[in-house]
Amino acid sequence: MTTPRTYGDPCALTRALDVIGERWALVIVRELLFGPKRYSDLQGGLPNASPTVLAQRLKELEGADVIQRRKLGPPARAWVYELTDWGRELEPILVRLGHWGRRTPRHDAAGMLSTDSLMLALESHLDLTRLGGLTATYLVDLGEDLFTVRLVDGALAIRREEPAHHDAAVRTDPTTFKALVIEGRPAGELGGRLTATGDLEALDRLLGALSD
Repeated sequence: MTTPRTYGDPCALTRALDVIGERWALVIVRELLFGPKRYSDLQGGLPNASPTVLAQRLKELEGADVIQRRKLGPPARAWVYELTDWGRELEPILVRLGHWGRRTPRHDAAGMLSTDSLMLALESHLDLTRLGGLTATYLVDLGEDLFTVRLVDGALAIRREEPAHHDAAVRTDPTTFKALVIEGRPAGELGGRLTATGDLEALDRLLGALSD
């Protein structure tokens, strides 16, 4: 029987790494930050993780109370993985780690990112101090995945779901969204690959707060 490795060190940092330091563990957390996913959805977002490793990491994270399994009600009736309250506390840590990782010399921008990774990049690149006390709700439609981006007095929350109401909407594909958020391409240069509707002033304020 495989058991998680441990540093055997009482330092709080190493105890944290005992829980989320194995390969793919934090990436699984990233994929669940904005809402629950089925196992097949996790596989789709992590194509380079072998089924054996993915299943093992999910088992370890569930055993450590970072994630939990839950059965959805009708009509889906599917089992999903989701973060526990303790697991969700990793969100600001991943945002800060993303800030740090953007400066790594080992940088390959050519690969495709999962939609959850793109939304984490949005959170990481967004300079909330430039938004003042903006309150607005946005729909981000990336084709198969819909996200709610909600700002309340400058505080940000993102969920993988369609909002009941939105002030503005962005509809595009993941590659174009990557160009907008990560590569810093102006929306006007993206042509028909991006559609914006609703309160365009509120949307311009959001996009104008994106940092390099």
